[in-house]
Order: sequence, then C-alpha cells, then structure tokens
Amino acid sequence: MANYTGPKVRLSRRVGVPIEAVEKHTSNERVRTPPGIHGARGRRLRDYGIRLAEKQKLRYHYNVGEKQFRRFVQEAKRLPGNSGDTLLVLLERRLDNVIRRMGIARTIWAARQIVAHGHVLVDGHKTDRPSFQVKPGMVITIKEKTHKLCRENMETLSGHEVPGWISFNPSELKARIVSMPAPDEVPFRVKTNLVIEFYRF
Repeated sequence: MANYTGPKVRLSRRVGVPIEAVEKHTSNERVRTPPGIHGARGRRLRDYGIRLAEKQKLRYHYNVGEKQFRRFVQEAKRLPGNSGDTLLVLLERRLDNVIRRMGIARTIWAARQIVAHGHVLVDGHKTDRPSFQVKPGMVITIKEKTHKLCRENMETLSGHEVPGWISFNPSELKARIVSMPAPDEVPFRVKTNLVIEFYRF
C-alpha cells in the first residue's frame, strides 16, 4: 500500500468514501460506486467484510502498508486506554500526516513525498521518515527551497483548518506540536472498534 502508484480515486471507490478531502475525491459521484465492470451491483457485506472495509479506509487515509498497519494495531493494544482511540492517535502523529494537517500538502501522498525527499526538519534535524512519530514540544520547519511549492498548495487549500494540537505559523511555514492529538480532532470518520475487531477474526 505504501508504494501504491495507481489512480488514487480508485482507492476511494474501493471503500465507498472519499479518503482525501480534496475536490477530486469529494466531488466525484463515482466514488460511491465500487471499481470494476460490475461495480454498480449491490453487494451485501458479511461481518468480516464490514470490518475489512473499515480497516482499509484507515489504511488508505494514512497511506500505510498492511504490515506496518498491523504493527500500529499491536502497539495500540499494548498501550493503556481504548485501543481504537490509541490507534488513531498513533496514526495522526506520523510526520507525513502532520505535514498534511498543516495544509502545505494537498494529499497524504504529496506529504509523504515532501518528507521522503528530505524537505522537512524536526527540531532542526532533517527527518525523511514519513512514519516518524512527533511529540509535544517538537518544532517542524520546511526547507526554504520548498516554500514556493508549499505556498502554492496552501492557496489551493484555502479553507483548510489546522487542528488545535498543531500551532502553525503560515508566514514562516513553521509548526509546533502543542499537545497529543485527540481522537475527536481527526477529520476522518471511521469506526475504529471494527478495525480492532478485524484483527481478532
């Protein structure tokens, strides 16, 4: 999944909901029709299929491979508290997701590319791992040679709202992580309890 290079709207069609809050996904009527020649036929999902669909929604939204996603689930189960909420927090804290939430990348795939190409500094150090887990107090900055691209992206996302757990200075393209993200701050609706249950089948 992390190396998926095919059409991204196809992923939205596969799970039946827009996995990115951009016009290409949200305004496309075909998103709610499964891909394939027989996609328009009604399909009744069993319990396994329902849980699989919720798991895939979350994987696609954060652009995480199955093997890595399974590790996130295991970590969420190991930590105290509600496993579903903990899983969301772990995924939100990924560096590529933080870049997306800042509004300087239009999609998670674009955010991943910005990080992987070494354009992001965390506390002054180049960090090119999209899966890097941010913590409160960390400062994220963008290398100056990427500022033009980021500002162009910001213009196309004029209505974007930065979540409260990130303090973002758009003039300097600098952000500080002020707190841990809360599950109710995630702008993507998914039933995490079904995701956790999927791995019990």
